[in-house]
Formats: sequence, C-alpha cells, structure tokens
Amino acid sequence: MKKELRNKLLTVAGVIIASGLLAWFYPFTKGIDLAGGMHLVLQVESDARTISSSDVTEAGLDWNDFSQKLLKAKLAEKTKVSEKIRLTVDYKTDSRRLTEILGADVMQKALPLFKDAEQPQNNAQKDAVPRAIEILRNRIDGMGVGETVIQQVGDDQIMVQLPGITDREKAHQLIGTTAKMEFHMVSDNPALVNKALEGTIPKGYVLRYTRDENDPVLLEADSILDGENIKDAQPNLDQGNQPIVSMSFDSVGAKKFADITRKNVGRRLAIVMDNQVLSAPVINEPILGGNGQISGNFTFEEAQLLALSLRSGALPVDMHIEEERTVGALLGEDCIIAGISAAIMGGVLVFLFMLFYYLAAGVLSCFALAVNILLIFGIAGFLNATLPASQLTLTLPGIAGIILTMGMAVDANVLINERIREELLGGRNLAGAVHNGFDKALKAIVDSNTTTLIAAFMLFQFGSGPIKGFAVTLSIGLVASLFTALYVTRTFFELALHFKLIKNLKMLRFFTDTNIDFVSKRFICFVISGILAVASVVALIQKKDAAYGIDFAGGQFQEYQFDKPIQVDLVRQALADTKYSDAVIQQFEQHKENVIIRTATIDTGEQGSESVEGSITTALTKAFPGQKVEMLRVEAVGPVVGKALIRAALMAIFFALGGILIYVGFRFHHFDFATAGIIALLHDVFITLGLLVMLNRQVDLLVVTALLTIAGYSINDTIIIYDRVRENMAVKGKKKLADIINASINQTLGRTILTTVTTLLVVCSLYFKGGEVLNTFALTLLIGFVAGTYSTIFIASPLVLAWESQTKKKK
Repeated sequence: MKKELRNKLLTVAGVIIASGLLAWFYPFTKGIDLAGGMHLVLQVESDARTISSSDVTEAGLDWNDFSQKLLKAKLAEKTKVSEKIRLTVDYKTDSRRLTEILGADVMQKALPLFKDAEQPQNNAQKDAVPRAIEILRNRIDGMGVGETVIQQVGDDQIMVQLPGITDREKAHQLIGTTAKMEFHMVSDNPALVNKALEGTIPKGYVLRYTRDENDPVLLEADSILDGENIKDAQPNLDQGNQPIVSMSFDSVGAKKFADITRKNVGRRLAIVMDNQVLSAPVINEPILGGNGQISGNFTFEEAQLLALSLRSGALPVDMHIEEERTVGALLGEDCIIAGISAAIMGGVLVFLFMLFYYLAAGVLSCFALAVNILLIFGIAGFLNATLPASQLTLTLPGIAGIILTMGMAVDANVLINERIREELLGGRNLAGAVHNGFDKALKAIVDSNTTTLIAAFMLFQFGSGPIKGFAVTLSIGLVASLFTALYVTRTFFELALHFKLIKNLKMLRFFTDTNIDFVSKRFICFVISGILAVASVVALIQKKDAAYGIDFAGGQFQEYQFDKPIQVDLVRQALADTKYSDAVIQQFEQHKENVIIRTATIDTGEQGSESVEGSITTALTKAFPGQKVEMLRVEAVGPVVGKALIRAALMAIFFALGGILIYVGFRFHHFDFATAGIIALLHDVFITLGLLVMLNRQVDLLVVTALLTIAGYSINDTIIIYDRVRENMAVKGKKKLADIINASINQTLGRTILTTVTTLLVVCSLYFKGGEVLNTFALTLLIGFVAGTYSTIFIASPLVLAWESQTKKKK
C-alpha cells in the first residue's frame, strides 16, 4: 500500500474513532421542543409612549372612551397598569389615522399628551435589565429548576428557558410577577369611593381590585411602606389551617410598620402586590415586633411562590410575556419518535437508491454517508467539548437539518459518480476516471455547499430558538459532507482500486444522450411562470393575515389531544359561549384526536388576568366530560416580537439572496449569470408561497427557514449548468450561445434530476414521518425543490440568453 493511501486511511479511521468518542461523551442536549418545557421572552415595560388616565382626565377628556377607541383600532396596547395604555404608532406619521379614530376636537386636546409620550427616556431601563435577570435567576433557583437559560436579548427583552417545566400557571406566577409589594391606607369615605366607581378618581387616590373577589378598593396613592424592607418571607398555616405568608421586616421596616399601625388603629391597611390587593385587614392594635402575615385565600403552592418572590425581591421594572413556546412532555416524546422515524426512513430510501442506481459505486457512497452522519455528531461533540459555555442544543428543526443533510451529502456523491461515468464513456481507464471524476466534481461540490452555507449563516444570524438549531445542524452537516465527499469517499475508491475490489464501475443510466431544445420553449415557460407568480401574489394578498402564522401575525395557539377522534364543529360549539368564539380551529388529517386552536389574544402572564389557555381548557373539559383533554403545546407571540420576527425574516432573505448573488457573480465573473440565478430563486420562492397559501397552509418561521434552504440549495443545480456552459464556451468556440446552453442543460440533465430525487427522498420522509410540527416545513421544501428544478432548466439559463440578446440589440 502506498504511503499516501495509508496516511489517508489512518486519517479516516482517526476521524471515525474521534467522532464516535466525542459524540458519546459530549452529545447534543435536547431542546425545549424535544425535552418539554417553556421558552419565554419577557418584554420590559418602560414609560415610553405611555399615556395615563390622570393625564387624559386633566386634558378634559373621558378616559374610558379615549382608551377604548385607541385599543379597538390597535393604535395602542394595554399595560400592566390598568390606568395606562401604550401607543403602538407614531403620532407624527399616523396623525391622520388618530384624528379619524378620535375626532378633530379630541385630537387637538390630546396632542400635548402624544408629544409628552414621545419624549426620550433615560438609561435607567438599561441598568434595570441585568438586575431583573439576577432576581429571576434567584427565583428560578429557589424553585429547583435545573439547566435554565436566562439571558438579555437586545436592550429591553429577557429570554428564559425552563427545561421540563410545563406548568404554565406556576411559571407565569413565578416569572411574570413583578412582586412589587406596597402598603397603602384604605379610604373608607363612601363619597370618594362612589366618585371613583363612576370613573372620576379623586386626586391623591388610586383604584385597585382585590385578588380573590375582584372587588374595588380605593387607596391613598402614596405607599407608606414597600417590599424592600421585607427581610424574610415563608409559607405557613394560620390557626384555621389556611395557607398564609409570614413575613418579617428589617430594622428600618419594623420601625416604619410599628409607626403606621400605631397611628392608624381602627383603619384598614391594604397589602398590594403588583397593583392587586391581596388583603386589607383592619389594624386592631399597634404591631411592634416587626412581623406580619399576608392572607388571601391562597393555596399552599401559591403561598410558597409568593414567599419565594418576596425573598428574591421585586423586579426593578414591570415586564410581560411577549413570546411563549411551551411543549408538553408527551409531545416532546412524540417529536423524538417522529424525528427518529423520519431519519431512519430517509436514510433507508437514500441507501437503497444509491445501491440500486450506482451499484458498486453506490456501496462506497453509502459507507461515506454513514461516516458523514457520525461526523455530524462528532463535530457537535467537539464544539461542546471546546466551547462548553455555548452548549449545542438539538431541536426538532435541528433533526430536520440532519435529515436534509443526508440528501445533500448524497448529492455530492451523485455529482462524483456522474463525472466518473463521463470519464469512462470518454475512454479513460478506471483509475484515471476516478481521479478526474473527483477533480472535475470539486468546483460544483464546493459551490453547492457554499451557497447553502450562506443561507444557513443568515438563518443563524437572524433566526431564534429552534431555527438557530436548524442552521447549526445544517451547517455542521454541510461541512461534514464536504469532507466526506472529497476525502473519505475518495479514500474508499482508492482503497477499492488498490485491493482490486472493483475492476469496473457499472451503473444504471436512465438518462442517455438527450437532445431536447429547452431554449426554444423559454417564452412559453416565462409566460407560465409569470402567471403562477402573479397568482401566488394575488393569493397572498387575498388571504391577508390568514396567510401568516402567529410568528408574524401575532396571537396564540394551543394544541390539545383527546382520547378519541374529535370533530372540529363540536370544538367550535364548545367555544361558542366563550370570548374565544371567533378562534380559528384546525385539525390534521393524520391525527383526528388532535386540534389546534388559535386566538388573537395571548397570555401575558399578568396576575389577575384571565388565562386564554386556562379558559379554553376549562371549556373543552366541560364540553367533553367523557374524554381526557391534554394540552400538548402553547405558542404565543405579541406585537413587539411579531414585528421583530417579520423584520428578521425579511433581512435574512435579503442578505441570503444578496450573498448568493455576490458569490455566483464573482464565481463566474459575470453578474448576468448571477442575476438570472437570483430571478429564478425569487420565482421559486413566490410560487412556493402561493401554492402553500392555496393549500391553506400558513407562513411562519419554519416556512421562511425552508424558503432560505430552497434558495441555497436550488442555485446549486443552476451553478452546475452554468459551469458546464462555461466549459462548453471554451471548447466549442464561436458556436451560438443558445446551442451551448441547450447542450449544457442536456449534458447535466441526468444529474440535475438525480440530485433532486435523492433530496426529495429525505424530504418525503420528513413529510410523511416527521410529525405535525414539521409537516408544513417539509411540504414547503417539496414544492420548492420541484419548482427549483423546473426553474433551473427552463428559467435560469434561458434568462442568460434573453439577457445577452437584449444587450446585443442595445449595442
């Protein structure tokens, strides 16, 4: 054995052993969607763009009328404080709309309020976020939750991940509660109380409501003591065995509390948590020991959470839940099973195809593919070992990325095998054909991986959560497939040649020497594609918000599982008497026992507010007493995150297409080639979106992920044809460009279709076995890859010809 071949073999063996060890000792950690748990994004509520009821009243306007009109028109949103609303528009650019809603007279009076709301804020909010993270960490640690992730996102958001936690109500109480404890004296003046209930709150007072009965209580506006002076808080039982929270004050707080109770014997003292009255007992005598208790019809678990919140301290700013993704343990297990099933099915289909079509060469490709899969987990293990702070997480889209990589890795082997076939047909001996086949396939393989890596990088840069997981596994898979295709597979071929395991390479050939005049049909194809693209745009416009999932349109959806198949109409009837009667209800054909319910309202974690998920669950349980109703997952996206996701998706698409344009332009030294390729990609994207909407599927983050994958992948076949066009231009000299393009498409037709088929095999496995979560994602890829193959043959290259024809006319 030659020294060079021996070194290659040792390198491959070393990579296999190292990958196995790294994958075993430093595996992926399961993401929330596989392990079950909660992913939350908390939005810090600042005073920016807020308008209060007192300011509106002082301006001579009716608060209820003013606020309701703005809220109904979606020009403002509620805040945690009932006496405030937050503008969602700029009064300068949207003054016409505001005037239409409020009227000219009201607008004139409200103009100073809008101007004040636009005043820039100080830096206190930025300083508050790190302190809030520390307090949240103390609360979660006190709850005993392990492997949590808490980190700042931007200037005013906090991301919290709670693996294994699926009790939404408990998590909302722990995280969504500011825990701002205050003590206020109660006004028992009946005249002032009646005046407040009529809508005019006296100056120096605030109206709050009790936690248990929601009864109004008029309080003096200035708090006389707050939670900062609480030294300790513990859950306890009173003499009647009712849960309470026992608290003790520090020396300053004890002195204040003693003075307050001494001066106000006979009056009621309200204990207020986050603007909600927990209790308002009468002070019967001075309390001098620095101890007190809070009662309020708590369960013992609620008392524990309240005590924990008080011990951890109040958050320095109000926050609400702007985005939530909760996955139940049952769905997590189902997702793992679905992912493994899809991977096995995809792998088997690809292996069988390669063995059937390429015979001995297919056997070597299958060995290389097995190494490729192991190498993906090995690279992930290496990154986990060397960068423990950024532990790689395996999500369901991440599994999809690995499965998709299997198809793309086989594409490289298809290119190599087809090049070897060409060399053999050209009269080369077997060793020479293998050598030249690998060398000539090198550029195309590097190009295909690079363009897909550009798309994956943009997904990682602008994506979040599971989308980043997909981008990471796809990127690792592409790097692994590049190494296995150009080094491992080549080593296997050279080893087989050295030991004379293969004496010839017979392969099936479905596509013989075709001579189809594709270019002459370009105008018909342009018209068909134009009609489809216009129809797609019209479908998107007609569907409006219904075309988009909650990632972009906002809202909340819950997925429920019943014991037996359930009818959508019966679910709709169950919600008819609730405030969610207009909810959108969906059901997948394969799982008639599951329903997805989508509402415009989301759970913000605000204490005292009605839970959307809780209300719907109660209604379903009541309507179907003979069935077990289990919540599988909840996803909620508020307006702030929704707008950010739209912006991120558009930027990802723009920069991905821009990056591909620049790469292809420099690769071929002609931007007419690159521009034609990008137009073909836009064609694929629009047609895919249109067909999805026509099939009543919604566009969400996973669909955008699929579209970017299509863009990165579909350009590969176009590049292969471009590469052949350039080769033929050099060989065939002054032959007409139309003839060169025709010849190039015909010469590469087999590999164009074969690479699409191998990738579609794994995508079909995702569609049929990947579960409901990945179903629309897989369907997007199916449509996009087929559209991409069509545009590669009938749109991209003919566009280059049309471009050149126009250029010649101008000259």
